[in-house]
Amino acid sequence: MSDTKLQYGLSMIELLIALAISSFLILGITQVYIDNQRHYLFQQSQSGNLDSGRFAALLLDQYLGKAGYRRTPSSLQEMAFPERAASGGCMAFSAGASVTGLEASQGTGFCVRYQPQVSAELDCQGVASSTVFTQAFPPNLTADDLIVLAFKYEPGASTELQNGRLLCKSLNAATPQFTEQLTGIADMRVDFGIGSTDVLSKEITSFVPQNAWATGSGEIRSVRYSLLLASRTGQRDSDDSKILTDWLAVAPAATKTRLESGDNKRIYQVVGSTQNVRNLMP
Repeated sequence: MSDTKLQYGLSMIELLIALAISSFLILGITQVYIDNQRHYLFQQSQSGNLDSGRFAALLLDQYLGKAGYRRTPSSLQEMAFPERAASGGCMAFSAGASVTGLEASQGTGFCVRYQPQVSAELDCQGVASSTVFTQAFPPNLTADDLIVLAFKYEPGASTELQNGRLLCKSLNAATPQFTEQLTGIADMRVDFGIGSTDVLSKEITSFVPQNAWATGSGEIRSVRYSLLLASRTGQRDSDDSKILTDWLAVAPAATKTRLESGDNKRIYQVVGSTQNVRNLMP
């Protein structure tokens, strides 16, 4: 009589239970991975917006801070910055003015002018000024020595809001043309702070939109700008964005339509600043 050996192993019920438990574990791990991936993409998009916003503010504040600079402080404002006719997309500069608006056909932006601080100073396009200083306070700088720059916002297509660009053009270049300084901008606003025509008055009485300002509206004493930065599509979980909603609340109809149609769950960030014009404010 032979010995009978018992066979041990998993029953079908035990195997099914093990598979069910494994499936729940895999689903949980997968969900954690998806959540982490979504969080990472959100942080990357927001970081890109913040970096672009910091660079835009640094760039614009730098050149707005230069507007009205005189190498010789004792020179008269009207002599250092004589009247200049409209050209290169910039509206006319009145005598003494160092900031003006873009012509209506150019869109959103502004123009600035200033005297170079150092010999062969570079502008936003890397063009070197032809002015060379041989003394600390030169007495004979002319209008030809002024650096004149135009800054312009160029929107991207409604489906490519992140491709909106900030452009700059040096009117001192042999063939002036706008070049890209920054991308990732969905929209831009510019307002001018104006005051009394009295040269002794330093008060800003009101802010007007750039497209509503004219050379007879009053001296530009301050420039206020706001940028709406946008990520690529599909980076936001919710359907609504408070940043975008607040921006659209005061946007023109055409701009509102463009932004709403191109939203597609992008992540937004707003950066802005107000810069007083040198020599025109206390």
